[in-house]
Amino acid sequence: MSMPPTQTASQVRGPNLVWLRRDLRLSDHTALHRALAQGAQVAFGFVFDTDILQPLLQQGAKADRRLTFIHQSLHELDLALRQMGSALLVEHGRAVDCIPRLAARIGARAVYANRDDEPSAVQRDAEVAGLLAGQGVEFHGVHDQVLLQPDALLTGQGKPYSVFTPYKNAWLKGVGPQDLAARDAVRLPHQLWPVSAAQSMPSLHELGFAAASLPPGLPAGASGAQALFADFLPRIDAYAQARDYPAVKGTSYLSVHLRFGTISVRELARAAWQRAQAGSQGAATWLSELIWRDFYVQILHHHPQVVGHAFKPEYDRIAWDHAPALHAAWCEGRTGYPLVDAAMRQLNTTGYMHNRLRMVAASFFTKDLGLDWRLGERYFALKLNDYDLSANNGGWQWAASTGCDAQPYFRIFNPVAQSEKFDAQGRFIRRYVPELAGLSDADIHAPWLAAPLALQQAGVRLGVNYPTPVVDHAEARARTLQRYAVVKDKSRS
Repeated sequence: MSMPPTQTASQVRGPNLVWLRRDLRLSDHTALHRALAQGAQVAFGFVFDTDILQPLLQQGAKADRRLTFIHQSLHELDLALRQMGSALLVEHGRAVDCIPRLAARIGARAVYANRDDEPSAVQRDAEVAGLLAGQGVEFHGVHDQVLLQPDALLTGQGKPYSVFTPYKNAWLKGVGPQDLAARDAVRLPHQLWPVSAAQSMPSLHELGFAAASLPPGLPAGASGAQALFADFLPRIDAYAQARDYPAVKGTSYLSVHLRFGTISVRELARAAWQRAQAGSQGAATWLSELIWRDFYVQILHHHPQVVGHAFKPEYDRIAWDHAPALHAAWCEGRTGYPLVDAAMRQLNTTGYMHNRLRMVAASFFTKDLGLDWRLGERYFALKLNDYDLSANNGGWQWAASTGCDAQPYFRIFNPVAQSEKFDAQGRFIRRYVPELAGLSDADIHAPWLAAPLALQQAGVRLGVNYPTPVVDHAEARARTLQRYAVVKDKSRS
């Protein structure tokens, strides 16, 4: 019997719809927890949003690792739901069209989603909420992506924090057990809405993409996240020292899983907190990195203008160079500075870049090449598997000295000194710049300073099979100091 035209979806005893976005898991999931608490059945929906996918296709990223990761993670999640008698409801189109349509189709009582504080997501959710309201369906956006919601901490003057250390101190004082407690889905599978097994997920080809190869160290799905977490926990105590060395297995490698929510940030923070309380400096340092993540999200929430503009307005007066050839050399890993080139080749090859190298590469881009940080930020956004707007923007503005609590403009990384300190034996360089593998540990950091005989014996021909430096660091440093002098003039508008 068909539903009368005047009857709204909310009047039908249908399920609560959990709209998955950056939370591709079933455990410790706030939106799911809240939806189950209402006593109704729950259904899970996901949208391959063309508002997000189309720009990727326009940029030529047809085989995008992130989309492959998402697709594999959704397959795992769908299989778990099918084993419990349900399935994932997958749509392809604009989310602002698909979610209201899906809610109407299943007669959803309400839609629950974990909040996303990126400006475009906030606008999307507001539009979806308005359309659902017109159908008589409530939209509930709940806090899950970070440990403390962006407006949870304010200074004594009632303003958002713009310096990390005071924010961290307030965070450590303000976080309680309720903030780190798991939001368990204890009523699964009993409250799952049954979905026909005929429901199928579109293939990457049907979405207009091709499958990309994920690096061996990036298993997808919640199971992949748990495997990486289990591998990291025995190493967490050494994190404070090991994290800066790209040739050492010192980091958690969980950033992609945090980005797409295949693991809960609360689960990670609980483990770090407990180990830190027991005296682990490594765990305390790792917890601090999770707090940095919260910090940058609240910066984006309170200061959305950082998307495209300097956090410090006076820094928008800086005149950056227009140098397409230098930009291309940096992107392609042929600057003549081995550690920078190795970092960029790692990014291009795997979609990952070690955090220390992100700082080195960004500093080199802005302060050696004199290029606009927004161009570098855009390239990272295209290539990083774990691309996150708030963290990427915050990191680039930190390196360019344009952001909140940023590195002072007169502190400029020396790419050779960074190489000698953090890759002293050249192990990382040799992996990604194999044409330099024959050089000694002393020569590999600055091949242009090596003796001609040493270059010859290593098979290195500067300007032929490995480039000479595209800039002189000392000269570039002097130009940078002159370039940034404009920010000292507070009288200019």
